[in-house]
Amino acid sequence: MAPAADREGYWGPPTSTLEWCEENYAVSYYIAEFWNTVSNLIFILPPIYGAIQTYKDGLEKRYLAAYLCLTAVGLGSWCFHMTLKYEMQLLDELPMIYSCCVFVYCLYECFKYKNTVNYALLFLLVTYSVVVSIV
Repeated sequence: MAPAADREGYWGPPTSTLEWCEENYAVSYYIAEFWNTVSNLIFILPPIYGAIQTYKDGLEKRYLAAYLCLTAVGLGSWCFHMTLKYEMQLLDELPMIYSCCVFVYCLYECFKYKNTVNYALLFLLVTYSVVVSIV
């Protein structure tokens, strides 16, 4: 829980179900948790570069998917820590679930037979993602 001396900021009072240990709007009027927000750059900039290089080098699409998933996690977390709004909290948490599902499928891709698709695993991962999203 954040300290009681939180300031009112641009995004108004927090509506998220949790807050971290950083004083809200202490560094910037526009960013609720400044350092948590800025620290997400490591989840945004390098994966964007990796996705660009993956595309340029013509690597398998699973690598591109993995980099884009990391970017989505970083952007969602950036938005959440910047605003501390419930909707942005979902934008932070749900991409983590989806990304993990993509990574699990990417791991399967490492050990599959050529030109095969594991529909059972795809169905299981999509179903899991949908159920978590609904709950």
